[in-house]
Amino acid sequence: MSKAAAPRIELASADASIAQEMARWLSHLGAERRLSPKTLEAYARDLRQCLDFLCSHWGERVTLDRFAALEATDVRAFMAMRRADDVSGRSLMRALAGLRSFGRFLEREGKGKVGALSAIRAPKVAKSLPKPLPMASAKRLTDADERAGEERETWILVRDAAVMALLYGSGLRISEALGLKRREVPRPAEGDVLVVTGKGNKTRMVPVLQNVLALIDEYVAMCPHSLPPEGPIFVGARGGPLSPRIIQLAMERLRGALGLPDSATPHALRHSFATHLLSRGGDLRAIQELLGHSSLSTTQVYTGIDSERLLEVYASAHPRR
Repeated sequence: MSKAAAPRIELASADASIAQEMARWLSHLGAERRLSPKTLEAYARDLRQCLDFLCSHWGERVTLDRFAALEATDVRAFMAMRRADDVSGRSLMRALAGLRSFGRFLEREGKGKVGALSAIRAPKVAKSLPKPLPMASAKRLTDADERAGEERETWILVRDAAVMALLYGSGLRISEALGLKRREVPRPAEGDVLVVTGKGNKTRMVPVLQNVLALIDEYVAMCPHSLPPEGPIFVGARGGPLSPRIIQLAMERLRGALGLPDSATPHALRHSFATHLLSRGGDLRAIQELLGHSSLSTTQVYTGIDSERLLEVYASAHPRR
């Protein structure tokens, strides 16, 4: 292990041996593990907070031997204290990761084995809710005219608009939309359902709007490449399969032009489909089938989004608020 010079660290809650090992640990993480300065700063702050807590918890300054004898109850008490300060689960997870890293460093250096750190389960991180787009914004993303000023061939602009219209209009994953074969997409007035292949190679039927089919038909008519029935209906600029990255880049340009947040991604259109259906009285079980979720609990995340919207309306409009 590299013995690069470490910065001097002074700790009010721990003795010089801990401070010295902490400095060497941070130098190792920066020089050999190439961790970013912000990560190093966060790890150092987390370890300082832990040492401050242990000093108060034990009623004495923390020594290297005392830290090596750390018990699981001590770690749990520290985590509980941090959680009581409304620290997020993600920050607690980072703090535990940093403490474990310091413990492994001490063990490699022959300075003791802090087994209690590995006995603690990482805290659960609450899943963030999907961020749907407002209905008006979702509709604008499916309009090729919104990108009229770009130096791209018109058929490509119409193609991208057709893909986004399909994501929002039928709630498809981008892989499902780009995996459709030409024969699987009906012409306008000749059908109103698609059979798509989703995760786990499972197929399902989803409705498709006539105006979406019309947009796809417009793209097909303008496309300069051959689109055989067994081939993909959406192709790239050279006629090969269309990459999801192309649609992601188109979305990035659009959200910049329309002033939308970074959360406005192709997958956000699928979230918007589900959320807007639910807000209009759609049945959760039906939405589950349309999205191709194997578990209802996966779909139930959208009820949280709709509840948030209702609470926002209540807070802004209630006469007694």
